[in-house]
Amino acid sequence: MRWRSSVVAATLVVAACSGGERPRVDGRYAATGIASWYGAAFAGRRTASGERFDPRAMTAAHRTLPFGTLVEVTALATGRALVVRINDRGPGRGDRLIDLSQAAARRLGIDREPSRVSVRTLQRGRDAAPAGGYDRPTRHLRQHPDPQ
Repeated sequence: MRWRSSVVAATLVVAACSGGERPRVDGRYAATGIASWYGAAFAGRRTASGERFDPRAMTAAHRTLPFGTLVEVTALATGRALVVRINDRGPGRGDRLIDLSQAAARRLGIDREPSRVSVRTLQRGRDAAPAGGYDRPTRHLRQHPDPQ
């Protein structure tokens, strides 16, 4: 009986230290993992929040964070950090933590291949996107001026 409790305790310790998403504490979220990006091939398509994807916007896809959540993403290799808004669900690959827009990945210096990043919430959004998506509020987060 004693060895069973030791095995259970060891399993719990290994599970807690196995990386991936960390537990949320007081509504905050922090995690370290692999970031990838998506770009022009998806431009104009609707995201899961209902807005149209803009590869020039400072946005990202995450599996669980509510739409509209602002997160700070730090590239561990370059030390660069920036704020993006969650507007889509993903990444599609299970080994990835977050999918960044092409512009966000470039600013972090990770636009060539997936890289390790840390992610932490700054301001939590709401799960429900407004009717028509977030097309207007995204404009102030763009890296490049709006050509319109």
